Amino acid sequence: MRAHPIFILRMTGLLDGISLLVLLCIAMPLKYIGGIDVAVKIMGSIHGGIFILYALAILYAAIRVQWSPLWSAAAVIAAFIPIGNFILEWKLKKAQAQYSVKPFNYGLIVYSIVFFSFIDLFAQLPVMSTFAASVGSSSFIVGFVVGLYSLTNTFGNILSGILTDKVGPFKILMFGLILTSFSLLLYHFVDSPTLLIVVRIIHGFVAGLIVPAAFTFSANTTVNEHQGKKVAFTGTFVGLAAIIGPSFSGIMASRNSVPFVFTCVAIMGFILAILSAIFLSKYKPVKKEKTDTVTQASGSIFNSGVIKAYCGAFFLMFSQGVIAYLLPLHVQNLGYDSRLSGTLMSAFGIIAVLVFVLPTNRIFDRVRPSTTLALGIGLMGLAQLLISQSTTSLVLYFVLGLYGVGFALLFPSINTMLIKATPSELRGKAYGYFYAFFSLGVVAGSSVLGWLPFNIVEGFIFTGFILLLFATFIAFNKQKERVVNQ
Repeated sequence: MRAHPIFILRMTGLLDGISLLVLLCIAMPLKYIGGIDVAVKIMGSIHGGIFILYALAILYAAIRVQWSPLWSAAAVIAAFIPIGNFILEWKLKKAQAQYSVKPFNYGLIVYSIVFFSFIDLFAQLPVMSTFAASVGSSSFIVGFVVGLYSLTNTFGNILSGILTDKVGPFKILMFGLILTSFSLLLYHFVDSPTLLIVVRIIHGFVAGLIVPAAFTFSANTTVNEHQGKKVAFTGTFVGLAAIIGPSFSGIMASRNSVPFVFTCVAIMGFILAILSAIFLSKYKPVKKEKTDTVTQASGSIFNSGVIKAYCGAFFLMFSQGVIAYLLPLHVQNLGYDSRLSGTLMSAFGIIAVLVFVLPTNRIFDRVRPSTTLALGIGLMGLAQLLISQSTTSLVLYFVLGLYGVGFALLFPSINTMLIKATPSELRGKAYGYFYAFFSLGVVAGSSVLGWLPFNIVEGFIFTGFILLLFATFIAFNKQKERVVNQ
C-alpha cells in the first residue's frame, strides 16, 4: 500500500525543520563564533537538498489530496519558521484521515521532466561565464564553453529521436534523467578550463536525450483533439523554467557556489527518475492515428508540415538568441541598470505563461497551427522592430509583452504541427531533429549577429525583417494550399 501524500509531506517537513534548526543553531555558530566556514557550506547544501524534497512533497500533496490550497500555502510558510514544520506536522497528523486521495495525473511527471530539462538550461545563463572565468578560462574559452552546451545538445537531440523510435520514449527518458543528473554533479570536480570543456560536452550531450523523448511520450499518450491544449500546458513549464531558472541560480550561486546550483538541479533529476520508474513505466500509448500529412512509405519524416515546424523552431530560438545577446546591450546604451534586462525577460515569460494557462489556450485546438504559427512569428518580428525604436522602460515592457504573446502562439503551434504531420512510430526521430533545430537556433541567433557588421539597432531591425518574411511565407503558403485543396 502506497504512503498517503500527507504522510510524505509530514515526514519531509520534519526533515526540513530539523535541517533548518541544525543550520541555524549549530552550523552558523560554528562559522561566526568558531570560524569554521565549511560548517555552513555543508549544512546549507544538505538543507537545500531537503528543501527541494519538501517542496516536491508540497506539490505532490496539492495534486493528490482534495483539500484547500491554504494547506499548501501553510506548508510553504512553515519552511521559513524555525519550528513551523513541527507545528504543521502536528496539525497534519490529526487532519490526515479527513482527506481522500485523488487519482494521479501521470502527465504531471512529463511536465515536470520538461521543466527540469529547461531549468537545467536557464539556470546556466547567469553563472556559466563567471564560473568559466573563475577556473582560469580566457575570454575566448568563456564564450566557447557557454555555446558548447547547445552545440553538443544538438547531437543528443538527434540520437534521442532515433533511439526513442527503436526502444520507446520511457527508456530514453530514464537514461537521460539519470545521466544528466550525474553530469551536473561533475561540476564539483572542475578546476581547469580543459576539464570544464569535457564536462560541458558530456552535460550538453546527455541533456539532449531528455526533451525529444519527453515530448514524444506526451504526444503518444494524448488523443489528437487535445494535442494543442496539452502542448500549451507543456509550454507553461518551459516558461516557468525561463522565469525561475536565472533568478534561482543567481541567488543560490551568490550564497553558495555554482556547483551547488547544479547539485540542486541534479537532485530534482534523480527524484524525477524515481517517480518516472514508479509511474510512467505502466503508462500506455493512445491507439491512433490519422495524421494531417501522409508520410512517405520509405519512412521519411520530411513533409511540408514537419519542415514548417522545424523552421518555426529554428526562428523561434534564433529570435531568443538575438534577445539574449542584444537586449542587455540595448538597455545599457539607454542608460538603465542591467537589472532591467532581467525583469524584461521575466515579463515576456510571464505573459507567455498566462497565454498558456488561461482559457486562451483553447485557440490551439480550434485554429489551424499554421495560422497561429504565422501570427506568432509575425508578432515576434514586429516586437524586434519595435525594440530597436524603444527608448523608455515602459515602452520596452509593453514590447516584450507583445513578444511574449508571439512566443506563446508560436511554441504550441510548431509542436502541434509536428505531431499532426508524423505517425507515432516516427515521432521520436521527428522530435530529435526538431530540438536539434532549437539548439542550432540559439547558437545562430547570438553568433550570426556578432559576425555581421550591424550595430544594436540594426541587429534588431534585421532580425525583425527575417521573422516577418518567414511569417509572410507561412501565411502565403497556407493560402496557396487552401486554393489547391479547393
